Amino acid sequence: MKRFGIYTIIAAFAAVSTGCATDEYGNRRPMTDTQKGAIIGATSGAVLGALIKKDKRSKGALIGAVGGGIAGAAVGSYMDSQKKDLEKVLAPEVQSGAINIEKMGQNNLLITMTAQTAFDFDSTSIKPGFQSTMDKLANVLVRYGKTHLTVVGHTDNVGSNQYNQTLSERRSGAVTDYLRAKGVIPQRLVSVGQGENSPRATNATEEGRRLNRRVEIVVEPIVAEAAG
Repeated sequence: MKRFGIYTIIAAFAAVSTGCATDEYGNRRPMTDTQKGAIIGATSGAVLGALIKKDKRSKGALIGAVGGGIAGAAVGSYMDSQKKDLEKVLAPEVQSGAINIEKMGQNNLLITMTAQTAFDFDSTSIKPGFQSTMDKLANVLVRYGKTHLTVVGHTDNVGSNQYNQTLSERRSGAVTDYLRAKGVIPQRLVSVGQGENSPRATNATEEGRRLNRRVEIVVEPIVAEAAG
């Protein structure tokens, strides 16, 4: 699994490094920062979430904590319904760019919050004005309780690597603590910081640095054990 994850991330970065995408007519054209970020962020986020769950969570204990996993045949509809509910209650935030909700792979979701809207510069405290958004997000995550949540903090490359690592950890921790306080059970949550190590875009421009300053939540279904 670890080897597969590393190769997957390398492949994503290799694709982005070409700087091109293919349109509906098969023509190659330059990729925007946002397109590059969607590939890197979603791929690295999905692999990271899977590795963390494999290494640090006993699947049996996790299934027990949430009262049983989702039956395999129902996983797709469960996650699609959750995505629709998130998009509905967070429609203003999605439209303004404060939050982005993406489907990753077949059944995982990636929720991305920009540091610009969620945190003041150099701060690890969630902005009071963003707490109503966090409340709406938490309500949906509580209702869809059969999911594992990996909260990942990211920064741009301004400042030292160690400082950015600590900042990313504290920001992901602040989001994790907030969700826990709103009723998300601790067994569903993992909090990690990636510092400046997983950029969505180039750090050479302000727009790229803005995309890189973010907190992501990787939402993965907890699937019931198949009858043996």
